[in-house]
Amino acid sequence: MLTRELAIAEYDAGRILPDRLTRKSHGQYLGYAERMLNVYRRGIGRTRRELHRAVWTVFAGEEDCPARRINAFCKLLDDASTYQRDRRGRAAALRRDVFRTAAAMHPLVRKADRLFETEEAKVKAQIAARLGRPWAEIDRDLFADVIDFHRLAEFGGYPDGRALLARYNVAQVQAALFGAVSMTVWATDDFKTILRYAKLARLMHTIVRIGEGEYHLRFDGPASVLRQTRRYGAAMARFLPALIACRGWRMHAVVRTRRRGWSVHLDLSSEDGLNSHLPPPEDFDSHVEEAFAERWGPQPRDGWLLVREGEVLHRGQKVFVPDFVFRHDDGRSVLMEIVGFWTPEYIAAKVQTLRTFRDQRILLAVAGPARETAADLPAEAIPYKSALLVKDVLERLKAFSFNKAGLPVLGAER
Repeated sequence: MLTRELAIAEYDAGRILPDRLTRKSHGQYLGYAERMLNVYRRGIGRTRRELHRAVWTVFAGEEDCPARRINAFCKLLDDASTYQRDRRGRAAALRRDVFRTAAAMHPLVRKADRLFETEEAKVKAQIAARLGRPWAEIDRDLFADVIDFHRLAEFGGYPDGRALLARYNVAQVQAALFGAVSMTVWATDDFKTILRYAKLARLMHTIVRIGEGEYHLRFDGPASVLRQTRRYGAAMARFLPALIACRGWRMHAVVRTRRRGWSVHLDLSSEDGLNSHLPPPEDFDSHVEEAFAERWGPQPRDGWLLVREGEVLHRGQKVFVPDFVFRHDDGRSVLMEIVGFWTPEYIAAKVQTLRTFRDQRILLAVAGPARETAADLPAEAIPYKSALLVKDVLERLKAFSFNKAGLPVLGAER
């Protein structure tokens, strides 16, 4: 990510507008991006300072490019690079040795005269002979522990100039979120991915269902329970690329500005055209799920429509997104979770999750080996071998009845 010092934004009517490069207004930047990538691709062995100076040269004739934008590009390129570092303190030891030797013959001059007899070149030659290394090599390593003189060892880079510009646009939004005190997301798709990355970013969440298949998610952190804080702005910034990679969302963040001392808001959605460097979520977690969805098809069967990850169950900070939801045309719904690849720990965690949400009867499909090994699984779980059969699921759905609260139960009403 960028640092606060590299953030560029404008303010308009209570909104914060992070710097953004568009094809319409900044078409020339695509060429600049390719040239910057070439600087790093061909820059193996060059110092960080040399690479940065070369990037600045790319923009020598561009009037519409503030210094912070160039430095932001350098930061993003450095983030995709691996630099050699002096982790054993060899540069510091070499400096002490060279300076101690040179100090004994101080002052050094380029050309000896009557007052100053010691020439710099001769002293360098003596030091090189004593160390058994060419002076050019010694000079290169003298300050190898200083960040500006780290040498590029590898450049992972970006696929092309468009990817670099896309990363810049997202990074500027991330930098704007450093001052965020809250973030709210309205989501209709990819619930599991959104919640997974929120947890990885150590964000707490509050979930409210506001309609069928639509949820209101508020993200913050533990300290926000006691007071308003910007402590979690960096976590929200880390979470942003994952959110951008998802579908069907819009986001509203409240951002406290540092200089102005008042709050502004930042609004984004999946339709804003930002592109994440993270891959989009997979439609299915396993081949078993994908194959079952294909066999079921897009049309209802016996009145039941199959929806992928269409519900979110939550108890406090415990969240569960079942693999499928069956929605009947009369308004009823049944959840289903498929257990394929498993370990004893995974099965134990799944059983505990089912107990947490036992008031929401979940239809469970379990691979044969897991069903034989795990004694705690529900007796009504549907076993399968290599593929989950539609007829087995339909039979179990027919066995469900619904109590007065509209909850599915097996057999007689509970």
